Amino acid sequence: MAKFNDIIGQEQLTEHLQNALKMDKVSHAYIINGERCMGKEFIARIFSMALQCERREGTEPCQECHACRQALGSNHPDIIFITHEKPNTIGVEDIRGQINSSVAIKPYSGPKKIYVISESEKMTVQAQNALLKTLEEPPGYAVIILLTTNVDALLPTIVSRCILLNMKPVPDKAVKKFLMQTMEIPDYKADICVAFARGNVGKAKLLAASEEFEKVRDEAISLLKNIGNMEINEIIPVIKKIREYKFDVNDYLDILAIWYRDVLLFKATRDINRLIFREELQYIKRVADTFSYEGIEEVIDAMEKAKIRLHANVNFELTMELLLMTIKENE
Repeated sequence: MAKFNDIIGQEQLTEHLQNALKMDKVSHAYIINGERCMGKEFIARIFSMALQCERREGTEPCQECHACRQALGSNHPDIIFITHEKPNTIGVEDIRGQINSSVAIKPYSGPKKIYVISESEKMTVQAQNALLKTLEEPPGYAVIILLTTNVDALLPTIVSRCILLNMKPVPDKAVKKFLMQTMEIPDYKADICVAFARGNVGKAKLLAASEEFEKVRDEAISLLKNIGNMEINEIIPVIKKIREYKFDVNDYLDILAIWYRDVLLFKATRDINRLIFREELQYIKRVADTFSYEGIEEVIDAMEKAKIRLHANVNFELTMELLLMTIKENE
């Protein structure tokens, strides 16, 4: 399905787009800003399809007319997704060749000519300046949608000429309901995915469907259960294995952090129902009884420091060794 009603959360954002459709006051340019996997492209596709729909009533695209079928098949001639050969850069030639050179040509079949730039934070300054020329004097039929994970990477002159729509974290209850109803995920697994997703529905879906996530989670918990009895020469191979995961290392660190969040919560409240890893109650209880509050906070603080160091490209093995030794010392 591809309707506004299929968007989970983001009520403020979708209301804005639907009002623009209802009142026929569609802007020439939008920025949709939000985390990776939050569904920015899904929203852009629904909005684009609604703009081109031949039989739209209200705000929802009919999904049956020729234009909607083309949009659903990603082959509508007036909905253009900008591509780029370099994986980490959208260059000036990409913008000139795919937008500036064709924007003056009227739409082939639809009322609008829509350009969608995914990962627009990757545009070079030269590419943004090239886009700026189009944003300053766009034809009435042109709509440019910039999707970004970092609006601060865009020039202020670009942002000032667009309507900025920020995506918000979706409440945990809504994410859990979606996982359990749509993906038929069991209750305990949904809780774990929700804890990691932090309001990001797309990320929750990916985690729920990922076999590697379960494997990495199980291995991370196994490490935490046994680290007190491990020697340094046993910890080094574990660190090498962590590096080999296709998994984002920040997500790995989040597994460790949520474990210790459970430990801290149980130590303070003895409430089983609020634990994410409640199936590991026996071990969580043991760690909660062993660790001091200061020790748990020291470990959680060490994880945040590890994230900062890795983001700053500090040596991976050294960073992880420091972290795991901090955990071991507090056992």
